[in-house]
This record gives sequence, structure tokens and C-alpha cells, in this order.
Amino acid sequence: MSRDRRYPLPAKDDDDRFTFGLVVDVADVLARHRYPELTSGDDFVALQQALFRFLYTTSTEPYRLDPTTEES
Repeated sequence: MSRDRRYPLPAKDDDDRFTFGLVVDVADVLARHRYPELTSGDDFVALQQALFRFLYTTSTEPYRLDPTTEES
């Protein structure tokens, strides 16, 4: 298995994959794994923000992990 990171991706203004439906799907997966069901709008917003931070970067620099915390 390759150890090269694929995420985060460069952020695009028009990425139609990043929808509220994606957030709902991820929330459903969490619930199926016995995490509490998301019922609060604030929780959905927090999950959406966390997904965005994982998926996208707005930096023009290549993403690098902190070498002091990176697993070998």
C-alpha cells in the first residue's frame, strides 16, 4: 500500500460533490457504528466543517504532516 497522502485536495469553488447529502451520509455511517445520531443543526455544521478540513486545502503549499507526530 502506498503511503503517499491523497488528501487534502486543492479546494475548488464549484465542487458539486461536497453537498449536505454527503454530510448526511457520513452522519448515517457514524450512527451505524453506534455513535449518537446527529440531530442538532450545529452538529451537522461541525461535521461539515470537519469534512471540509479533511478533504480540502486552501493552501498553495503541499500538505505535510508534522514530522514529530507522523507515524512511521
